[in-house]
Amino acid sequence: MAKQKAEQNLDLGIEQEKGSNKKLIILLVAGVLLLLGGGLGVGWFLFGGAQSASLADDSSVPQEEQKPPAMYQPLDPVFVVNLPPGGDLKMLQIGVQVMVRDPSLIEFIQHNDPMIRNKLLDLFGSQDGGNLQVRKGKEKLQKEVLKTLNKMVKDISRERSRKLHIRFKDP
Repeated sequence: MAKQKAEQNLDLGIEQEKGSNKKLIILLVAGVLLLLGGGLGVGWFLFGGAQSASLADDSSVPQEEQKPPAMYQPLDPVFVVNLPPGGDLKMLQIGVQVMVRDPSLIEFIQHNDPMIRNKLLDLFGSQDGGNLQVRKGKEKLQKEVLKTLNKMVKDISRERSRKLHIRFKDP
């Protein structure tokens, strides 16, 4: 009887190991499938869901006008001016590029280059060299150049509109 109980215990132990291996394999497969499903769900949400949501948003909201690409027009040759006496710096050499988004402004700059250069030479020649050695002075000069160019465009376009004004004459 002792042998039968030992065999029964051995048989039970073997059956329990086989059953636990099957359960372990089933749990591992279920875990892998769960992780795989979760990963696919997160991937769809991040990549697929975001695209479909953005497409839905784009159809209901009108798109903003896209700006044309920036074009740069250098004002060559570089500007070289004498600075007012009394400062540490005696000369200023500066290169200028104008960024525009309208091709007609490139033509405007090329056509009016002598007048633009004259105004900018006057502006650069009136600067204090000490102010140009610090960043704030350079940024201030940049704003003044932009203001000068914008004023010139505005003034000349106003003159053009006066030249193109149409008058009707009585016979």
